[in-house]
Amino acid sequence: MTFKQKIHTHYLQLVQDRIDVFKDMIVALTEDSKNDAKGSAGDKHETALSMMHIEQEKLNRKLREVLDQKTVLDKIDATTIAETIIVGSLVKANGIYLYLSVALPKINVEGINIIALSPQSPLGNKLMGNQEGFTFEINSTKYLVQTIE
Repeated sequence: MTFKQKIHTHYLQLVQDRIDVFKDMIVALTEDSKNDAKGSAGDKHETALSMMHIEQEKLNRKLREVLDQKTVLDKIDATTIAETIIVGSLVKANGIYLYLSVALPKINVEGINIIALSPQSPLGNKLMGNQEGFTFEINSTKYLVQTIE
């Protein structure tokens, strides 16, 4: 498995773990609301149910976001190496590894930090379609694309 494939697999696992957590939380809230409905009455009961419903809607929104991230990651073929930077490229610029996919937390693979960024982000947008040796500046920091995998 290549370094890029390991990174891709790590991010897929991270997103799947988040999906599982949100699903578990939604199930737990649903169970709580069922149990609460059996033993309560009155205004306090209605308020509690309303709060649970609001929380459940928030969790469902977050779950949809993470499912969208997984959809993007699932479409990436980590074995593809392009001449120009595309979605799924692993770019080394100024010694920093950037994985063009979706905005996700920084991870560490084989002792190397990797930042996943969206092609729509300012940095991702500058990188897309360019090649090794490309130089650009963001927020008065100059970048040089050293490698593309």
